[in-house]
Amino acid sequence: MAGRHLFITMSLISIVTALPSPIKLVSDYSFPFVSREEWGARPPTMTSPLKVSPVPIVVIHHSYIPKICLVRADCERDLRNMQRVHQVTNGWEDIGYSFAVGGEGTVFEGRGWSSIGAHAFGVNTRSIGILLIGDFISNQPPQAQLQSVKDLIEAGVRLGHIRSDYKLIGHRQVTPTECPGQRLFDEISKWDHFSLNWDD
Repeated sequence: MAGRHLFITMSLISIVTALPSPIKLVSDYSFPFVSREEWGARPPTMTSPLKVSPVPIVVIHHSYIPKICLVRADCERDLRNMQRVHQVTNGWEDIGYSFAVGGEGTVFEGRGWSSIGAHAFGVNTRSIGILLIGDFISNQPPQAQLQSVKDLIEAGVRLGHIRSDYKLIGHRQVTPTECPGQRLFDEISKWDHFSLNWDD
């Protein structure tokens, strides 16, 4: 009988530990935040510290492909695939972006606050790059996704990673590209700190 109780107890432990871990609210953040380790990122081949801190520029991107993800597991899979392409195909040190934001508002750590990204040639050494996962050429990002981007930027300012007088730009303002998509670009052009003449 004792053996049967032990078997049942061990089975319950196995079921509980197999359940996905809940998204944590990190004390520094007011939004759901998933670390690199939690989404299964590969280690970077090397890291290079940002040349300027706090950074004066925040660059907004969309992924185009993959499309928007609305479930944490799907976002994590998409990020692992993106990182594989960036490292293996492109030969980069790591996933290109500092952070990525899923459609339901979860923020995923990319290169983070301190490392140079590979997201906007010419300003990588002095900017934070934030990716909104999805295609926003014709589609408007969900409100939860947009709000988490705003909250992430505010946290960056509060924690001393982004200058309080930062300039917000879309990727297309640095490189000939459609990114971050016309609908998203129209949206961020209404935000505080958006700058058309960002490099004056």
